[in-house]
Amino acid sequence: MVRRRLLAVLFAAVLGVAAPPQRIVSTTPSITELLYALGLGDRVVGVTRFCRYPPEAQQKPKIGDYINPNLEAIAALRPDLVIIQTNPVRLAEKLASVRLRSVEVNQENIEAIYNSIRVIGEATETAPRAAALVDSIRKGLDEIRTRAASLPRIRMMFVVGRSPNRLDGLIVAGRASYLNEVIDLAGGQNVFRDAVAAYPAVSLEQVIARRPEIIIDMGDMSDTVGVSDEHKRAVERLWTQSSAATAIKPRRVFAVASDIFVVPGPRVVDAARAFFDMLHASSSTPPK
Repeated sequence: MVRRRLLAVLFAAVLGVAAPPQRIVSTTPSITELLYALGLGDRVVGVTRFCRYPPEAQQKPKIGDYINPNLEAIAALRPDLVIIQTNPVRLAEKLASVRLRSVEVNQENIEAIYNSIRVIGEATETAPRAAALVDSIRKGLDEIRTRAASLPRIRMMFVVGRSPNRLDGLIVAGRASYLNEVIDLAGGQNVFRDAVAAYPAVSLEQVIARRPEIIIDMGDMSDTVGVSDEHKRAVERLWTQSSAATAIKPRRVFAVASDIFVVPGPRVVDAARAFFDMLHASSSTPPK
């Protein structure tokens, strides 16, 4: 494999054609997952400290994170392509200033995920694989949408942030989040879908007023590494044994600690399937 790739690079150089990138840096977990899904894991030379999937990605050199990328660390890896997600630190401009090639994508909704796969496929000369991946994801989501279409819609909320061991400091998925779209196709009705922000802060009083039937809480488990079953049970007890429980009376509470819910990439089908199971199957078990 390495020999064939080297020959391809040399052949391209002789012909004066740009060779496919061989040293790629990823700047978000979703991009890392996408690169591996396209079979490019062996070309990835740098990832963020939050890139945990697939497990082998954890062995790659670290370049900081989405908000605080380390430009010197990126340059030291001598990448011929840096793939970035639209971010507030103008990383594309900084990379251009040190003559590093970059491709910028956004993954703010499902259609944007499809487009990011195509863009990265073009940039890495893996367009056929990218097209097949898009088709596979689309098929998986369509199957879940079809299953959910004939079932009652379930009122729910997804908690992405919360003060540890307390029902305050709540941050939930709103209308502009990609999670809202995934919840909808899985047959859920996000009780905060009218919130304009992607992840609005809400009060417990607002939650009580909207009375979700299902509560899915990832609030103080955003660092998904090492979350115990006892921790999850404690989160569920927060909602079922608090004074708020009498007012809300949720049918079920699920405490989850999985990157599939917060990494908008190739595993979006897994997220949609998990939502479907929690919403519609009385014996469902949340992802570990």
